[in-house]
Amino acid sequence: MKKLLTVSVLGLAIAAASSAQARNYDHVRIGVDVPYEPMEYRTADGELTGFDIDLGNALCDQIGITCEWIEQEWDGIIPGLMSRNYDAIMSSMTINDERRQQVLFSAPYITMPSAWFAPSSFDITEANEETLAGKTIGVQRGTLQDNYVTDNFNSVASISRYSTADDMVLDMQAQRLDIVFLDFPIGQSTLLNNDDTEYVVIGERISEPKEYFGDGFGIAFRQRDEALAEKFNEALAELKDDGTYDEIFERYFGEE
Repeated sequence: MKKLLTVSVLGLAIAAASSAQARNYDHVRIGVDVPYEPMEYRTADGELTGFDIDLGNALCDQIGITCEWIEQEWDGIIPGLMSRNYDAIMSSMTINDERRQQVLFSAPYITMPSAWFAPSSFDITEANEETLAGKTIGVQRGTLQDNYVTDNFNSVASISRYSTADDMVLDMQAQRLDIVFLDFPIGQSTLLNNDDTEYVVIGERISEPKEYFGDGFGIAFRQRDEALAEKFNEALAELKDDGTYDEIFERYFGEE
């Protein structure tokens, strides 16, 4: 009985020490899905970069902690957070009600619309049930774009789902897809800025309804890590006040 009590007390002490160590946040591991230029990608020499990466590193510097980026494919990125493979996710994750049930979000750090992209020979000016009837649509699996396309076009079109945006673009270039639905900056960098191909945006950029497109991109944490989320929120506000945020934004998106 005494031995069991001693073990229990020791276990509580270790748990308390671990909890206290976790609250120090000297080293934070951040999960990210790569590559999605200009948000997160690797340069030709292998360096990890992009808007999320540069902003994330600036936030960590502002807080006074070291950060380590952990690569994880999108369809496993929230389970990886729950399994403690990393402490946060900063990977162009849209804040919405469904995800709020699983994770705690920071304040939004950027808002990006989605858009339809197709070859310039694709002779439509608007994407709707009539114009997409019988077509093949590409989306990344498990994204808000996947949810939106599935709910609105599954009855009239074929939907091809991909683990990565790169795989989707390859199938687009091979003419196995008629049209894709992506975060606008990702489609812009992978399709519109490619000199070897000719693609266009179909219709207007889309950011409604909020049911699908949420409240902008946020950093995701485990729900118990409120103190860590607050540190990032405070640092984000400080970077916006001192102009650092604007410098990083203009580096990737210009002055718009």
